[in-house]
Formats: sequence, C-alpha cells, structure tokens
Amino acid sequence: MAGIYVHIPFCKSKCTYCDFASFPKEIGKLESYFACLYRETEGRGRQLKDKTFDTVYFGGGTPSIAPAKFIAGELKQIRKFFTLSENPEITIELNPGTVDPEKIKIYKENGVNRFSIGLQTGYDDQLKRLNRIHTAKDFLNTCKLLKGENVSADILIGLAGQTADEVKRTVDLAIAGGVKHISVYALTVEPGTPIYTDYLNGELPSDDEVADIYDEVRFYLKEKGYYRYEVSNFAIPGYRSKHNLNYWKRGEYIGLGVAAASFIDGRRFTNTYSIDEYMNDIIFNRPAEANSSLIEGKDNNFEFIMLALRTTDGLDLKEYEKAFGTNFKDDYKAALKKTEKYLDITDEKVAIKDEYLYVQNGILTEFMD
Repeated sequence: MAGIYVHIPFCKSKCTYCDFASFPKEIGKLESYFACLYRETEGRGRQLKDKTFDTVYFGGGTPSIAPAKFIAGELKQIRKFFTLSENPEITIELNPGTVDPEKIKIYKENGVNRFSIGLQTGYDDQLKRLNRIHTAKDFLNTCKLLKGENVSADILIGLAGQTADEVKRTVDLAIAGGVKHISVYALTVEPGTPIYTDYLNGELPSDDEVADIYDEVRFYLKEKGYYRYEVSNFAIPGYRSKHNLNYWKRGEYIGLGVAAASFIDGRRFTNTYSIDEYMNDIIFNRPAEANSSLIEGKDNNFEFIMLALRTTDGLDLKEYEKAFGTNFKDDYKAALKKTEKYLDITDEKVAIKDEYLYVQNGILTEFMD
C-alpha cells in the first residue's frame, strides 16, 4: 500500500493545544497556496508515476475551511498526475460548522468517501476552553449532513477537570451521530501552546489519571461495538482507516503542502513549515523540503517493530523476515526475554497484551538497540 497526504494549513482560529502547522492569520493566502499545491502535485506525480497509491488524506489545519472547488481541483490534479488504485480511500478532515450540503455534494462528486470530524469533547464549556469554533449540537448537525457516509470522530482525553464519565458521554454523542470510527487521543502538551499554562499550573490530570480514563473508555467502546486496532483508534468491523494502517505497516506515503511528511524509497523528508517559503520554493521550481534522511541499518528494524507493535495485530514474523531476511525472535532474543510478560508471542506474530498497549513506550525501548 501507499498513501498521499495533502496538508491544508488554514483554520478559523487556533486551538489552545494545537502545535500543528495551522495558520489562521494566513488565510488570505489560501488561493495562492492551492495554486502552488497544484504545481507541487504535478511535479511529485511525475516523479512517482510508476507507483500506485491506495489512499488520499486531506489534513490540516481545517481542510473544510477552503472552498470545495479547491479540494475538487486538488483531487483532479492527483488523478491526472498520480496513479490511484481502483477504489482509493479518500478522506477529508472537517470541523463542525465549516460544511454545508453543497460542500459535501462537491466532495462526494469528486471521490471523497470518508469524513473525519474533529469533535474533541461533547461538552460546550470544554470546547470553549479549547478555543474550538463549534458546539456539541454543531457536531450532530454535521453528522446529519453526512448520514450514511463513512464518518470518523476525534476525541481528546486528558483535559482539565475531565472525568471518564464525561469522555464516555462524548463517545455516546459520537455514536448518536452515526460514526463508524472513533479516535481517542491523549492530550499532548507542547511548550508554546496556550494550554501549556494549564500544565504549568497543575490543572491537567497526571499521566496515571489519563491512563485510567483511557482504560475505562476502551472497555466502553468495546461494549458499544468499536474494536481497538491501534493504540488510539477504534472502529466498527470493516471501517478501519486504510490510510493510517499504511503508516503503521510502514508503507510508503508522499506528503504534499506545507510541513507534509513523506517516506518514499527508504527516504524520509518533510516540507518546510513556512507558507511563504513553501510557495517561493514551488514558484522557483525548488523542492520545498526542510529536511531529508535515509533510514538505514537497525533504524529500519526498529521503525518496523515500533509501528507494528502500536497495533493490536502486532508484528507479523513472516513480514519481518520478508523485510529484513532474518528471524525476529533470533534478532531480539534478549529484548523478548525482558519483555515477555507484556507480550503475546506465537509462531505467527508478537503483539503487546491488551492491558499494556497504552503504556507501550517502556516496552519498545528494549528493542531500540
């Protein structure tokens, strides 16, 4: 598998926790940005004409803040210059209150078949504190517009004063909206974001408290028919995210737009974080890359292990041998011995036990050498 990621860096406002490449004050550059994005798409497509891509994902920022005609234009460019598989999964992230029936009609006419909604929490006071632009009611109204579609919702845990019951009620709201997939992300607090002040003031829950909330919520989701397939991702059977699964299976992907990351032919590279630098590079026919590195030696092995063990499927021993020509159990005999109580080990795979998946980092460090 291989995927295409398209970054749309514009928002109405910046959330208090956001450390992504999103720029509300730069929205006046939207039309020029898309012109450059179309041009980058042509260039990258010509370079990668021999590869077939199975997924397309519009992320941000808030892709749905752009006029739908620009998203349609980018999809036309992708189809013109890239080779897509017969039935590609095409996802767009959107925020409640930024779409209407006409936008959704244009998305669908141009092949979008999966919609990822940023819910975050079902409580309006928490949404306001996060500087979100919508209410819980706006979420349900957006879901009505998408009735019958493949819809995912994002939920945050670890907010100030948040309880497990509140997160479960947020899950109920998502289910009431008819979503097929739910992502439950623990709040990551980055220096420089407004919410960092809450962290410094001791207003956010501890890691142990967040882990307890996560455990309650994962059991609750299972009761409701949403099965975990990766640390943060739960789905009704048949509705896993193919795009994200490709990342965890260490498949190839090309990133288009500001700050977009790529992994192609063993090389990782990321586009520049600045909109102005990005547009200048594209206009003057320069790669808009800020950094690049080849993944070599044991780094390849560890990436494979780290990504596979994030999933409930675990690490496929035959796939490891196919990738590296060696036996995983022989290569990591000492690490497996140290961590065996946390692992399910069979003749076919190695996976982290359910109860330890959320706290996997301490387990994975044993495989870093």
